[in-house]
Amino acid sequence: MKTKDKILSKALELFNDKGYNNVTTRHIAAELNISAGNLHYHFKHSEDIIKILFSELTLKMDELLNLMKKTENKTLEDLYKFTYSTSEIFYSYRFIFINFIDILSQNPDVESKYERINFSRKEEFQQIFSDLQKSNIFQKDIPHFIIDGLVEQIFIIADNWLTHNRLILKLNPKEAVQHYTLLQMNLFYPHFNKEQQKLYEEHYIP
Repeated sequence: MKTKDKILSKALELFNDKGYNNVTTRHIAAELNISAGNLHYHFKHSEDIIKILFSELTLKMDELLNLMKKTENKTLEDLYKFTYSTSEIFYSYRFIFINFIDILSQNPDVESKYERINFSRKEEFQQIFSDLQKSNIFQKDIPHFIIDGLVEQIFIIADNWLTHNRLILKLNPKEAVQHYTLLQMNLFYPHFNKEQQKLYEEHYIP
């Protein structure tokens, strides 16, 4: 592994474990047994590391969304796997969401990128839900304003469930991903057709 990649990997580990505001480039260098100068050769500031880690998160979600959008005749299992995989990715970059306000306020480029992504993601989710209606997973007569609200509800949960887990439930990684995946899936339940509601209860509810 190249030094640059080692720095990013260690930074992600430390940010996740200790928190964004408690880790400096000197901490990262010390953990890697390299000089601060060596680290700054690759990244002048911690903000440069944050930009790349946020880009990694974005890219992984892009790949997951593209795979879901390309899937024809989507099934309930496809929706569950997509939601579960999203939770796994978010957990891997949990410091971003737990320290969201600080990161965005201290990194204007990341904030701008997040705003652009937020807009495009809404369109992508609306398309996925439309496909789920065509595949008879979702009911076909759901009002448009309900779909819009559902997308917003998902975003609110997705951006905040890691903070909720850290403060309230304190579940281990596997338990957290499973619990909050079901929490998001439960939002979809009222919009499934009767057959899919039954399948959901049989296969996913403990």
